[in-house]
Amino acid sequence: MSYNATAKFLQRVLCKQPLGVRTYSVEATFPIKPIDTHKLENTPATEVQINKDDAISYYTKMQIIRRMELKADQLYKQKIIRGFCHLYDGQEACCAGIEASLTPKDDVITAYRAHGWAYIRGVPVCNILAELFGRKLGCAKGKGGSMHMYSKNFYGGNGIVGAQVPLGAGIAFAHKYRNSDTVTVACYGDGAANQGQIFESFNMSQLWKLPAIFVCENNRYGMGTSVERASASTDYFTRGDYIPGLRVDGMDVLAVREATRFAKEHAVKEGPILMELVTYRYHGHSMSDPGTSYRTRDEVKEIRQNLDPIMNFREKIISAGFVTKQDVATIDAEVKQHVENETAKALASTEPDFDQIACDIYVTDTPLSIRSCNIYNQLHHQPSV
Repeated sequence: MSYNATAKFLQRVLCKQPLGVRTYSVEATFPIKPIDTHKLENTPATEVQINKDDAISYYTKMQIIRRMELKADQLYKQKIIRGFCHLYDGQEACCAGIEASLTPKDDVITAYRAHGWAYIRGVPVCNILAELFGRKLGCAKGKGGSMHMYSKNFYGGNGIVGAQVPLGAGIAFAHKYRNSDTVTVACYGDGAANQGQIFESFNMSQLWKLPAIFVCENNRYGMGTSVERASASTDYFTRGDYIPGLRVDGMDVLAVREATRFAKEHAVKEGPILMELVTYRYHGHSMSDPGTSYRTRDEVKEIRQNLDPIMNFREKIISAGFVTKQDVATIDAEVKQHVENETAKALASTEPDFDQIACDIYVTDTPLSIRSCNIYNQLHHQPSV
């Protein structure tokens, strides 16, 4: 299935807005919380502008991710999905806001909580769910599962805590080598923020002035341990020491978008920068974790009621005159049906054939030169047959 399916669905949602709504506001300005900075003379704006089409697009994408993750929760409990499964609901503003300031040529690499990132980078819902089911239609042909999803300019989905960060530095080096105006976003969680390999990546990136944005998605718990119990300093945006940093309200898609815009401009011109996105996950660490032994149900309920990124953004776009409550209800209903339709497509897909289990591990269509003692007799790695 074409990865244009997401764009087509969003276009259909935008075009279905009643004519009366389209005569309302087409642009609005919203205040955002001041963004804390570290080793920066300039700061991101405290007011941002947004047009109607972008607002509806952000809302729809976040709602699709929420619905998709709730569907994954349901199917996991039905044992259609098995194994590791880390859900992203509650953190939708992080990936949606970052993507809003990137181009398709920018790269993203993240940890194992990857479903939302896979979607926002262009993978349709059916391909994500099929991957969770272990089916051929999956974005990794059913062989990667929840933690190993990939698409063009999206490098996963990595199962080892913090291991994606040095890989992200390497991808940023490729951008530097090509002298392009593009960046790499390398995401990690607060639980990975104390990993030694992350600080090694910071050092090399600063030394070589790599166009890297290191993003700490601080959802306040590393597995079952609160950040206060795990880190001597919870100011993660300052932990790069000599690397500038930003601390952003990760529950506000517009704040994340503005911070990313600022960070990308800095990374291209000056080198690496850190962003700490203060966010929250509604589910436990994974589907095997009920998420209630280390936090109270009241805590989760309070966050949902007061800080939910989708609900708060919904109120903003209604108050701005972009949409009415009825329009939002229509979008929500269409999103729900869209996810149901995509689920049916994923379930209809078959499992990979067993003889394909060892395929797609290495690139096999490009012979690689190998250095040898004789410069006139170069060796070449040949594709396996």
